[in-house]
Amino acid sequence: MRLPVLIFDIETVTDLKSGAHLYQLNLPEAELEQALMKLRRQEAGTDFQRLPLHEIVCISGLWIDEHGMKLFSFSREQDSEAAMLKKFLSIFDKRHPTLVSWNGSQFDLPVILFRAMYHGLSAPSLFDQGEIDQQKRYNNYQNRYHQRHVDLMDVMAMFNGRHFQKLDDMAYLLGFPGKRVDAGYRVPEFMQTGEWLRLTRYCEGDVLNTWLIYLRWLLLKGQLLPEDHTLWVQHTIQYLHTQPQHEDFLKVWQQSSQQTEFTRADFPEQASSTTGLNQASESSAWSAPSPSSDA
Repeated sequence: MRLPVLIFDIETVTDLKSGAHLYQLNLPEAELEQALMKLRRQEAGTDFQRLPLHEIVCISGLWIDEHGMKLFSFSREQDSEAAMLKKFLSIFDKRHPTLVSWNGSQFDLPVILFRAMYHGLSAPSLFDQGEIDQQKRYNNYQNRYHQRHVDLMDVMAMFNGRHFQKLDDMAYLLGFPGKRVDAGYRVPEFMQTGEWLRLTRYCEGDVLNTWLIYLRWLLLKGQLLPEDHTLWVQHTIQYLHTQPQHEDFLKVWQQSSQQTEFTRADFPEQASSTTGLNQASESSAWSAPSPSSDA
């Protein structure tokens, strides 16, 4: 596995102001969203708004490098959409991680592109395709077949849209927690009621499921040795014991892991003790798996 790695996900709501401007609607806010949904159904037969009208309310990520892993979220609790985007995009100015997503090529990255343009931001480190850095002609974050951005939904479907799967289903099938709740539909409610912890916890849960599937994908492709895969899983469990907001994620993972022969080893009897894992994480320094397993 090439470090650093950044797994990311975004949550959005409909940008009512932009929608009213685009369709020249002069309606009270209470009526505006229903009107935009009706127009969208007429256009495309779906309530799912066109990508430029998705206003970002949360960006979550899991950063993994030789020093460890760090889970983070930027949300509208403290930042404007523009400020969140500036923070996220600045990551690529400092490092050039392998970017990992689920459906990021069709949703997350295009939304980030549109919303960054809306706010007049510049992000060559993420969107350059070789015009500035010639190396990116051959490996950039936009090309479907390059490895700088791995959209797991796309690559696992072998780039065939008929085979696309839901993150929730694949995570649960492989012995991980999945979502198992409809919280994604409640993002506007979480925002309106100020339940920011529930919002960021939901977004980070998607990131964690994507990370665990990515590890399994690298194992399948031979880019991660079995023993290194085990180490990364155990590092993740140890790290999550330091993240109290994801206590339920760990509990569901432990239950789900018992459904497949392979994932039962994720929570061996001795290692499943919270105390034991916490002591291990406190007493031992981070040690990334051997570089010899890097692709």
